[in-house]
Amino acid sequence: MPLLDPTLWQDGPTLTGGTAPVVEPATGRTLATIGLAAPADVAEAAVRARAAQDGWGRATHLERAAVLRRAGDLFAAHADELREWIVRESGSIPGKGDFELHVAAQECYEAAALASRPVGQVLPSEAPRLSFTRRVPAGVVGVIAPFNAPLILSIRSVAPALALGNAVLLKPDRRTAVCGGLALAAVFAAAGLPAGLLQVLPGGGETGAAVVADPRVRVVSFTGSTASGRAVGELAGRHLKRAHLELGGNSALVVLRDADVEAAVAQASWGTFFHQGQICMTAGRHLVHASLYDEYVERLAARAEELAVGDPHRERVHLGPLIDRAQLERVHALVEASTAQGAKLVAGGTHRDLFYRPTVLAGATDDTPAYAQEVFGPVAPVRSFATEEEAVALASAGPYGLSLGIVTRDTARGLALADRIPTGIAHINDQTVNDEAVAPFGGVGASGTGARFGGEANLDAFTELRWTTTRATPAGHPF
Repeated sequence: MPLLDPTLWQDGPTLTGGTAPVVEPATGRTLATIGLAAPADVAEAAVRARAAQDGWGRATHLERAAVLRRAGDLFAAHADELREWIVRESGSIPGKGDFELHVAAQECYEAAALASRPVGQVLPSEAPRLSFTRRVPAGVVGVIAPFNAPLILSIRSVAPALALGNAVLLKPDRRTAVCGGLALAAVFAAAGLPAGLLQVLPGGGETGAAVVADPRVRVVSFTGSTASGRAVGELAGRHLKRAHLELGGNSALVVLRDADVEAAVAQASWGTFFHQGQICMTAGRHLVHASLYDEYVERLAARAEELAVGDPHRERVHLGPLIDRAQLERVHALVEASTAQGAKLVAGGTHRDLFYRPTVLAGATDDTPAYAQEVFGPVAPVRSFATEEEAVALASAGPYGLSLGIVTRDTARGLALADRIPTGIAHINDQTVNDEAVAPFGGVGASGTGARFGGEANLDAFTELRWTTTRATPAGHPF
């Protein structure tokens, strides 16, 4: 029996913001119609979530963990159905859909284990009393997720927040509201999550702002662009609530003098062209030692020319479509501006409909737009360096600090170099796009507010730390 029922999505009983089509970017076809949430719907959902959370927060860790484990099993059991939605709705190749489903299941299993983690510490005290700390649920958590890896970037907040006793208001990007929102609701309902604890509110900026501002929402988990993240952080600060922000990036892949060029190009191709470059961790700046530069550019361009681009639901391809026309126009404008300012186009730079060819730009400088900015498209600007000092300076330049890749035959050298470049994530002999449910994830600078997802970071993100004391008899007045 299918898990998802599109006939239920258009006329949700609590959504009054109108409807919107679910569009397949590869073809422009409408796959379904969904209801949209208006700001007033957010307030009503928050009331229901707060009422449901009271009992869920008092449930035993065994009860909460059981729901999370069943949810993880359901992602695997319904993989074929869910993969098709990820492929068609977000333009992903099937392998990327499988990766999202694998991570989603692992996020649920890790969250199930999180429910039974030690919740506090016994503290020393000057007074004759028991003094201890205890983690308690934050209450209602608002999750705002983007379109590019919609399932992963929703579930990595939803699963731990629920496991730790919270209710969740989930606002997915309206372009991927099914695989980033409604699919999660269906999975958790089938897993036995009590009603009201997870409510999906598809919509635009006004809907997201209502989630952030609602007084019942105590923690906000946002993944998206740096510009939008600044607005979310400012609004959350105005309402005195925590905001965990995972934002944009323009990550460097550094290829040292001793690197194997063929291996480095394999890393680079994956790190830049995976999911059409629509990944916050994408390798957006290729920094290559001058002695390897010409060979690297030639090999990377050849690899780009070999990659197949097309409809991932109907063809075996390496790259699918960009998400929409606005994103296509932005990517192409950055490529054209870069060549106008002196960068050399050695591969790609063309498109058919929303299908953009993997692109390589040689001779990038500080002023090359596709090098200086986050492109969010399949574009690889390449720049040479002469010394490790120069490589450190180039990799550290700019506002972002999300991920870093270093390719070298000397891993100790790579680790030492990584210590000099400020990023939230660093990989030696691997490209910049990696994610595991057990690992902390987050960036510094314009890339966000640090590691706020994964492992122990989730305890800090979705609970409050309460100090409690108890005495055998009431205390007398001290003076």
